[in-house]
Amino acid sequence: MIFENRFKGRKAIITGGAAGLGAGVAQRIAAEGGLVEIWDIDQAAIEAMAGDSITGRRIDVTNADAVAIAMAEAEPDILVCSAGITGPNMPTWDYGIDDWHKVHDLNLNAIFYCCKAAAPIMVEKGYGRIVNIASIAGKEGNPNAPAYSSSKAAVIGLTKSLGKELAQTGVVANAIAPAAVKTAIFDQMTPEHIAFMRSKVPMDRFGTVEEIAGIVCYLVSDEASFSTGAVFDNSGGRATY
Repeated sequence: MIFENRFKGRKAIITGGAAGLGAGVAQRIAAEGGLVEIWDIDQAAIEAMAGDSITGRRIDVTNADAVAIAMAEAEPDILVCSAGITGPNMPTWDYGIDDWHKVHDLNLNAIFYCCKAAAPIMVEKGYGRIVNIASIAGKEGNPNAPAYSSSKAAVIGLTKSLGKELAQTGVVANAIAPAAVKTAIFDQMTPEHIAFMRSKVPMDRFGTVEEIAGIVCYLVSDEASFSTGAVFDNSGGRATY
């Protein structure tokens, strides 16, 4: 369901916005009247997404200085941090050090850089909405995904801390913890890991981009004024707390 003009006059930044969950959120916010800037490293995908209400910026969000400059230029009302990778699937003791750092740089450090840069801008405005994409893996810990699980757990902790820090400013920060959603990110996983994730979902299916975009768009709307530092599950019944 599209809510016409829900985001009229609002500017949104969506990291990882050229594909997957980020693209779905970007398109939904634009369809509901918002002005969206997608941040991604895939220039061709950025250009394919561009339209009347969607612009793009090629940016590596693991570069803290580049993030700070771009955020100051954009002055967003809404920030959705969706950029992420899964990393390889293997036991902790076999996990490569370089892979560990690569996953944490994008899944955690980049979100910290974005939130650090966006929060003061939003506080000065007296209004802001931040949503960080975590994962059910951050709550439960998926075997053979130590970097992904730990990075997403850290995103939850960061968001809870940030939400409390901003609680009296008019800016709210929340996270969502989806179970697996079938997007191009599945290409980074083994078939065995994909089967494991589905086996844990009581609904016996994966989530959809549209379902995730729906709850994200509520959380970045004016309505979500009394939720901050919270984690919202989209797990098909998998979440136990």
